[in-house]
Amino acid sequence: MKVAIVYDRVNKWGGAERVLLALHEIFPDAPLFTSVYSKENAKWAKSFPKVIPSFINKFKIVRNRHELLPYLMPILFESHDFSTYGLVISVTSEAAKGVITKPPTYHICYCLTPTRYLWSHHDVYFKGQSLKGVVRPIVSYLRRWDKVAANRPDVMVAISKTVQDRIKKYYDRESKIIYPPVAPIITTPIRSTVVKGDYFLVVSRLVPYKRVDLAIEAFNQLKLPLVIVGVGSEEMKLKKMAKDNIKFFGQLTDSELAGYYKRCVALVMPQEEDFGLVAVEAQSFGKCVIAFNKGGAREIILPGKTGIFFPKQSVGSLINAIKKFENLPAGRQGTKFESNIIRKNARRFSKERFKKEFLDLVKNLP
Repeated sequence: MKVAIVYDRVNKWGGAERVLLALHEIFPDAPLFTSVYSKENAKWAKSFPKVIPSFINKFKIVRNRHELLPYLMPILFESHDFSTYGLVISVTSEAAKGVITKPPTYHICYCLTPTRYLWSHHDVYFKGQSLKGVVRPIVSYLRRWDKVAANRPDVMVAISKTVQDRIKKYYDRESKIIYPPVAPIITTPIRSTVVKGDYFLVVSRLVPYKRVDLAIEAFNQLKLPLVIVGVGSEEMKLKKMAKDNIKFFGQLTDSELAGYYKRCVALVMPQEEDFGLVAVEAQSFGKCVIAFNKGGAREIILPGKTGIFFPKQSVGSLINAIKKFENLPAGRQGTKFESNIIRKNARRFSKERFKKEFLDLVKNLP
């Protein structure tokens, strides 16, 4: 069976891109269709036999200007032709699910989340905007199209129970859950510039809904060392907020990131995640996770065994959780949590498990 893989935009590296590479291992001959493709920012995509962007990709200014793309997404994905394929797999948190297929082509959508800026995080993306004038009708149109697009796949697969609930709420569709793959991070070599000593760690894209600002405000008050790994649109704003006890290290390779996971005291997750890949990564190193008690983190973290939850997405609530962690006595391993229990929990989300479950799904298609 001829297979095609579709993804929203191929111009960055993150958790979703790991899903694509795992699918590539299952279907090595499948090309990757997308809206835009930046070879410079998505070197991982060279693994695919072919990357096929939409017609808009010839305009360089659009490739990395995310704010321009939402309004164009419907036509970009509807322009792709899948008439020669037996199976189309869309991996999406936005518009890739809206590709048009005709029988006998089968379409499986691996949904990372319903489109955030239209539904679950609408208030964050449009904060301070009244949606008057030209914006309101555009958002209204995109919501209508998004609902239509969500009914095009033959099968919907959610990355977590959190996302499954959103799919039901916003699209009124049933879905099954296949947790995404979290492959062990390369542990050597460790970069010599890794911060020495005890510090807390944030690993995140620096964008509004990730709420890295909460972590910065909390650690500004606590005066405890915090390392932030990641880049994004809010980078300059967040750096201006941070005091001297907070350090930024940009985007790192897996081997570099491993050093920070290994030496951190705990990972801090102030955001509501669809799944929470970094929480699994941190636990694979035996590290505790201090997380907001909502979203995918609830499916990954075992409270009191592999992490601590804080109930409100506020500075005060996060500070209380960090103080609770700091006041915990050290256990028999000299740490506050049993690292072997934490590592065992992380193994529930292996790449081998993902590949088996996805292949089983494909084999059982009508």
